[in-house]
Amino acid sequence: MKYIGLLILFLFSFHPLGVAQEIEVTGSRKAVRTSGDVLAAITPLASLTTVLILQDWEGLKQGTLTGVTTIGTTFALKYLIKKERPDFSDNHSFPSMHTSVSFAGAAFIQRRYGWKWGIPAYVIASYVGWSRTYGKKHDWWDVAAGAAIGVGSAYIFTRPFASKHKLSICPIAGDRHFGFYASMTF
Repeated sequence: MKYIGLLILFLFSFHPLGVAQEIEVTGSRKAVRTSGDVLAAITPLASLTTVLILQDWEGLKQGTLTGVTTIGTTFALKYLIKKERPDFSDNHSFPSMHTSVSFAGAAFIQRRYGWKWGIPAYVIASYVGWSRTYGKKHDWWDVAAGAAIGVGSAYIFTRPFASKHKLSICPIAGDRHFGFYASMTF
């Protein structure tokens, strides 16, 4: 169980930084971009910390599934779509990883522990998304897609949705194809 916690810490703390910066950003844009980079890890780390302190092992499992799905989906789309960033630093703009990870953490907190904690988490996640557009790393649709991926992943795997609808998601692979099989009851 200790190793699963470390795995989640690694997954939720994953913080991709731009490799090259062709357009130099200075002043307030740079400060906002940097603050967004730092705050992107806050909601996932808050989720992990809360789960570990409360010894909420079911929440740990749900958070892991949320994190893996969010990161996997975001990476896959970045490398399939290859949209150029507004600052021209690379072609991995769509969707925003910072935003998807931040919103996954916020939605997990809200679903697992209620709106009392979810509202501040969503405020932080929204700031992260805004900072990505203001800092010229993403367009608004990159951020919106990242937020949808993060929230969608949390809503699928975090109770009560998963248990209420008996959700089951399994990976499948064969000759020249791969994907996921999903089923649930209504």
